Amino acid sequence: MRMLEIVFEKILWNSRLMVIVAVIASLLLSLLLFVITAVDVVALLTHVGDYVNASAEARKILKIEMVAHTVGAIDGFLLATILLIFSLGLYELFISDIDDAKNSERSSKVLVINSLDDLKEKLAKVILMILVVTFFEVSLSMGFTEALDLMYFAFGILMVSLALYFGSKSSH
Repeated sequence: MRMLEIVFEKILWNSRLMVIVAVIASLLLSLLLFVITAVDVVALLTHVGDYVNASAEARKILKIEMVAHTVGAIDGFLLATILLIFSLGLYELFISDIDDAKNSERSSKVLVINSLDDLKEKLAKVILMILVVTFFEVSLSMGFTEALDLMYFAFGILMVSLALYFGSKSSH
């Protein structure tokens, strides 16, 4: 009976290595998002000439579009960062400590994860920033036709402000 228990516990302990699939997948998705977003930024930069040569009326439209694309790029980089933090966190929690990160003088506290709660807290902060950026991106294209639309927008700003306030309070 004791031998069966030892074998079962060994299998159970080594099953944590299945997490490596999630680590590799998250890392690849992160890399892919960094590349896709960087390509989008380069494409955006190629349209700077269009803005310079445009009429004053066309500049207003182009400016809003360029700001929206810039905010979208920030969103892409933030999501890629979430996937990177998730990948590093899962690896450190289930597989092994990352020795280079521990020994590095420039080691970031963002990447040091000691528990699932640490990982959730760090991910929640980045997700909150994505939501804020997305709210800003959507607000650029909003059309206010009634006073109630403006009230909803103000309420949204209040909610975003409260979320940022409480998010910063939780880290202290």
